[in-house]
Amino acid sequence: MTQQSDRRILKFPAVHPCEYVSPVTLLRDLISLSREINDYQLKVVAIHKRHARETIRQIGLLLIFFEEVWDRCRSSLPDSVVLCFSELHIALQKFRYLLEDCTREGVRLWVLMKCERISTEFRILIRAIATALDVLPLDSIDVPIEVRELVELVAKQAHKAKFDVDPDDELAARSVLSILNQFENGVSPNPNDLRRVLDHLQIRSWNECNDEIKFLDEEIDLESSDGYDREVLLLSSLVGFMSYCRAVMFDAVDGRSTNRLEARYDSEVLSCLNPEDFRCPISLEIMTDPVTVSTGQTYDRSSIQKWLRAGHSTCPKTGEKLTNTELVSNTALRKLIRQFYSDNRIPVAETGNRNRDITRTNLSGSPAAAEAMKMLANFLVGKLAEGTDEEKNKAAFEIKLLAKSNIFNRSYLADAGTIPYLLKLLPSTDPSTQLNAMTALLNLSKHSRSKMLIVESSGLDLILNVLGEGITVESRQIAAATLFYLCSVEEYRKLIGEIPNAISSLVELIRIGTHRGKKNAVVAIYGLLLLPENHQRVLAAGAAPLLVDLLASSERSDLITDSLAVLERLGEKPDGTMAILCTSALPLFVGILRSSTSRAAKEHCVSLLLSLCINGGAEVIAILQKTASLMPSLYSLLTEGTSRATSTRVKIVGALFFVPFSG
Repeated sequence: MTQQSDRRILKFPAVHPCEYVSPVTLLRDLISLSREINDYQLKVVAIHKRHARETIRQIGLLLIFFEEVWDRCRSSLPDSVVLCFSELHIALQKFRYLLEDCTREGVRLWVLMKCERISTEFRILIRAIATALDVLPLDSIDVPIEVRELVELVAKQAHKAKFDVDPDDELAARSVLSILNQFENGVSPNPNDLRRVLDHLQIRSWNECNDEIKFLDEEIDLESSDGYDREVLLLSSLVGFMSYCRAVMFDAVDGRSTNRLEARYDSEVLSCLNPEDFRCPISLEIMTDPVTVSTGQTYDRSSIQKWLRAGHSTCPKTGEKLTNTELVSNTALRKLIRQFYSDNRIPVAETGNRNRDITRTNLSGSPAAAEAMKMLANFLVGKLAEGTDEEKNKAAFEIKLLAKSNIFNRSYLADAGTIPYLLKLLPSTDPSTQLNAMTALLNLSKHSRSKMLIVESSGLDLILNVLGEGITVESRQIAAATLFYLCSVEEYRKLIGEIPNAISSLVELIRIGTHRGKKNAVVAIYGLLLLPENHQRVLAAGAAPLLVDLLASSERSDLITDSLAVLERLGEKPDGTMAILCTSALPLFVGILRSSTSRAAKEHCVSLLLSLCINGGAEVIAILQKTASLMPSLYSLLTEGTSRATSTRVKIVGALFFVPFSG
């Protein structure tokens, strides 16, 4: 039996063996399960050590029994034995899940805080084994007397096992609650108390602490997506606890290169995704709450629920029969969708559950988390102000992570005074320090007050210096992304556009950058073009031919769509049209219109062609009239897209039909 990768912690979806499963198959699976459980003795169990050790020992004894039955009489088991084995099979499945949870990476603090519940689960399962063994007709099984005695011993010990909460675990859990209470009352906890808890959890490195935070964040996300909030208060408090420990209790970021690779991988995955992949196969709208069904296909929750309520029992996309109607939240995809729209400043429709999502509000998940964040922000400001170079770098790294998490963190970090100190780190000659400081500022710049603080602290010139002369291409592309967020303020579009070399540095990044760098530069230029005064500056920097080259050379649909959006803005004015026409790109635009699978790209393309017709006159229209593939593409799109896009297509068709043809 395979383990379910989407299983929530402390959920035990054990499957009762089908009545048609042969005794041989059932016995084979019992042996397999027992061996898997036996292997957990090699794994680290920080909490519930005694429970886990006792469980593994007893199931190890049962393994001897199962193997003896396999060797002697697997093909002639009475029905009464098979029935008992079925009950044991269910209990062993749940034991495996329970041990898996107790040994998972990053869950030690949560397992500690759930120690009473987990002890109860151990007790219930060991009683289930005892009950099954009580009614097992050992006399009808051909095994040696010493093996029977072994089974009887397991049954007797299972009945006596208490599985009360371990006193050390209980003491550690109380210590955590006491520290959370101190946070809530604005009292900084004693580092010795923090160390005792971390030692009990066997959390001895920055990375292990970070793993705990990642897990807790995921649980908060799952609780929010499922519409439940009963655990969010405690989970948020524990995130505050662990975030404080990560920054205060560990001087070095072990595995920093690993975290860099993770961040780079996340960006690369995000930039490779086609936004069209975010559409629900049923509604064809962007998913706001993606869930996965038993066939592995993903749909928006509201759409698939309507499908199921209508009486359908098959997967809409594959036609396969659904083995169950369980909807599993696709948390990874939902995060990618949110990040994509956050990066591109596109609003996403709200759902009933969304307002529960604390990552999207300026409220903390709990009073303890709020106060822990305040203390942590002040601690990090102190390190930025007076720490060693290494401490300043680590503080910038911590701020980068905290500011990425949620709006509340950004607000407190900005108000604590982190921004002026981060700006002072940008001229650093250390690549890591410059990158961490620049990324921290990027994440902070997503908050409205942070934008103002960056500009008022004379940060524009420093950021533009990184954009033009940053030590690494990665720092330069992060600077471009920061400018994109600053461009959301009209006043700052003007300030940035007036700074010499600002736009030319973005254009240069389009030329030399990675895919991510090119994309960041393109969307930043689009933001600047929202101010008409920047139009001529973008043209003068040579953006038009570079963007056309991107269309011809890139295979990334998101970059093509963004480039078309900028060209559409440039083409709205005659000088922009002339610059675009000088690249002889008309056939390229028509080709994209015909072959692109992106609705947005096609709409930008049609709007661009209309502007070229209006500003380029009869010469452009004559070329398009001779392009045989254009009309079928336009007609096929008349019934698609937005009303604006349809209106644009009607206008361009009208222009091609009613402007006199010369030639």
